[in-house]
Amino acid sequence: MNDQGFNRIIWSARRAGRALDVAKEQQLRHLEMHAAHYSLLAAASAHLGATGAELARELHVTPQNVASLANRLEQRGLIERRPNARHLNVVEIWITDKGEELLAEADAAMIELERTIARVLGVDEAEKLRKLLEELADGLERENRGSRTS
Repeated sequence: MNDQGFNRIIWSARRAGRALDVAKEQQLRHLEMHAAHYSLLAAASAHLGATGAELARELHVTPQNVASLANRLEQRGLIERRPNARHLNVVEIWITDKGEELLAEADAAMIELERTIARVLGVDEAEKLRKLLEELADGLERENRGSRTS
């Protein structure tokens, strides 16, 4: 494959990612939630009592991003921040019951988006795409780790 082919793959991935971002926002609009809020709620639910820094690493964003998103979610009563019992300067993020309820609704919206993807591509092709994307992510992560140690 020539250099133009590689650029087309990257461009196509970017375009698909953007279309997916728009679709996620549309699916979540009725919940008055953005995709970034959904991601943080899901991470907070999966990692109960995690710190902002831990959630930032999990989501591959900056701690400042998590702090900003957490402020909005806390204002809506979807999460709460609690001091760590052993380290008073450390704050843990906990999802509230209200947050869990909204997360369940958001999960249902994301499942509907998954169904749309399966309708667009076909079930078998959607599964192939999922596997290819996982393989790509794993391979690029290995490559990136290898280039840092060189």
